[in-house]
Amino acid sequence: MKHVARKRFGQHFLTDGGIIDAIVAAIAPQPGDTMVEIGPGLAALTQPLVERLGSLTVIELDRDLAVRLREHPQLQVIESDVLKVDFSALAQHFGAAGASAARLRVVGNLPYNISTPILFHLLDHAAVVQDQHFMLQKEVIDRMVAKPATSDYSRLSVMLQWRYAMDNVLFVPPESFDPPPRVDSAVVRMVPLAEPPPIDLKLYGELVQVAFSQRRKILRNTLGKWLEARGFAGEFDLQRRAEEVPVSEYVRLAQALQA
Repeated sequence: MKHVARKRFGQHFLTDGGIIDAIVAAIAPQPGDTMVEIGPGLAALTQPLVERLGSLTVIELDRDLAVRLREHPQLQVIESDVLKVDFSALAQHFGAAGASAARLRVVGNLPYNISTPILFHLLDHAAVVQDQHFMLQKEVIDRMVAKPATSDYSRLSVMLQWRYAMDNVLFVPPESFDPPPRVDSAVVRMVPLAEPPPIDLKLYGELVQVAFSQRRKILRNTLGKWLEARGFAGEFDLQRRAEEVPVSEYVRLAQALQA
């Protein structure tokens, strides 16, 4: 029976064989890798991945799809909302089971309607991740990898570049999906930095959110008031807009506030 894509789950199923091959090549799965796929759907990526890996863990919210996936003997199916999955506990489970890879390789065609919450959820578990390869809306990836002083540089850029090295590795047109989305897609590679700067992530997140809350305004009007309320007496140039400040400066500011 044909599965009908469900709008509430943001389902768009990948059908282009050439694109699927290119994504698998970019991921470069190796036998024994501890890999987790988010939103396997109709298994377009799942099948070539598991053929190379030998086994694969998949996270699927759609009950009907989860039933189908459980018929595959090499798949471990977690039927859950990905935002409720504890990836650190999952990595610990694999380690206890004697998996050869110490850290997780996470892949997936992420539902575009909740892609940013998923990225932020995984940020909390970056220490147990080897790499991440995700298909996302192209404009989201443009923001993820953007440089300062560009129109795409945003809160998402600053929050993720603190923790990951990222590359836009592949363009995916709408006709590669059924049903076709109304936007262009792309695949991003995210590799957690081996030695990220030590910061209080909650504080950093609040700082960045305040800075970009009115991105067209000079920071004196937004971040300046927030810093003043915290009694910050250090040096930070507030005569700039949020998009003009490099990630390294936001990191140093967060560290100064912790001191």
